[in-house]
Amino acid sequence: MRNTTLGTHGPQLGVIGLGAMGMSFAYDMGTPRDEATSVSVIHQALDLGVTLIDTADVYGPYTNEELVGRALADRRDRAVIATKVGMECIDPTGGPGGAPLVKPNGRPEHVRAAIDASLRRLGTDQIDLYQLHRVDPEVPLEETWGALAEAVTAGKARYLGLSEVSVEQIQRAEAIHPVTTVQSEFSLWTRDVQAEVLPYCREHGIGLLPYSPLGRGFLLGRFSSFDELPENDQRRRLPRFQQDNLRANLDIVGKVRAVADRIGATPAQVALAWLVAQGEHVVPIPGTKTPKYLADNAGGADVRLSAADLADLDAIPAPVGARY
Repeated sequence: MRNTTLGTHGPQLGVIGLGAMGMSFAYDMGTPRDEATSVSVIHQALDLGVTLIDTADVYGPYTNEELVGRALADRRDRAVIATKVGMECIDPTGGPGGAPLVKPNGRPEHVRAAIDASLRRLGTDQIDLYQLHRVDPEVPLEETWGALAEAVTAGKARYLGLSEVSVEQIQRAEAIHPVTTVQSEFSLWTRDVQAEVLPYCREHGIGLLPYSPLGRGFLLGRFSSFDELPENDQRRRLPRFQQDNLRANLDIVGKVRAVADRIGATPAQVALAWLVAQGEHVVPIPGTKTPKYLADNAGGADVRLSAADLADLDAIPAPVGARY
């Protein structure tokens, strides 16, 4: 896989990464998790040149970092580990549908304790990219970001990133310590960052990590009705997946499929190639726990979209329904 860098000054890595969250929770919770398969997917990812492995302390909660740590125990030097801090699990089953109930926690003392716990779970002495999962509205961003900067000074983290932030918040953080990346939901059906955040990142050499780059699987055409969504799956609570909205949004799937058929690629590869084409330092992080889908996603790095292809994809209308 061809490489890029995380922002102008960050580490080198493959142009497509891997989101590990779904290996532990959130999607299709009725299907038992197979750790051996998840570990093999991470190993296969490295072999394919997918070197950025993205997790977070609260995924699981807390078990996803352990999984990533075990998978990378004998190949740590081949991976760029990205994890997150700033969310706290209040009740492992107290959220909607029995999901973990979490809330932001940006207190500096929480950050200082959390990175040591993440290092233990990941089995490493340094995190390549340490990201603020969400800004805590009750704690000044400067205080939270200052605690993350302390982790860099202490050698516990190499680079720092933000997630789901505005340009104004990026600027406030930059005044204290460089921002290497911004992670936001970004795909052919979630394009909010194109208005301000993406242009700012391009201009200032900040990497952008699109999560849910395949529209939480919707862009692949896997679901044609609400009833096809697995039980205990967080998508059942999202407005875009409710029956009337989902039916209306199938037109988007058709437009992605049309481009894919025209160029001999899969919908996943087209959706990822469109994101990679948005900028030199845009590195989408599709999640999967399946070897077949991993190989399909990695193939998106080799797809070159023509100007006509990009124009057709850019013209896809916004979906019906809010993100959350």
